[in-house]
Amino acid sequence: MQNNSRKSCYCSSGNSFSDCCEPYIKGIENAPTAEKLMRSRYSAYATQEADYLVATTHISTRKYHKKSDILEWSKSNNWLRLEVLSASENSVEFKAYFLDNQLQANIHHEKSAFKFENGKWFYVDGKFF
Repeated sequence: MQNNSRKSCYCSSGNSFSDCCEPYIKGIENAPTAEKLMRSRYSAYATQEADYLVATTHISTRKYHKKSDILEWSKSNNWLRLEVLSASENSVEFKAYFLDNQLQANIHHEKSAFKFENGKWFYVDGKFF
């Protein structure tokens, strides 16, 4: 991972990366809510932390998410910002803004489902808009 601890967090929270998503990605803390997990997963895409993305995907759906595909998608895009549209205990609707490898602007709009199990939040799946 790049040394980005002092910069603003990728998840658009307004906090520094070191005070926001980095402790979750590094495994120092567990994300306390589904929204914080989703934000940290966005930051993990921005910093190419595919191991974290696999580890925070629920075991029931992990087989559908290959680490090599996650890493390729995270590296091939320039992640610009995250906009959380709504969040409940077990779901988060968001828009992730990015430039693809052709420098075309894109928006990934998803409503993600999460599950709390064994003291940790996990991404289960998402509905794409």
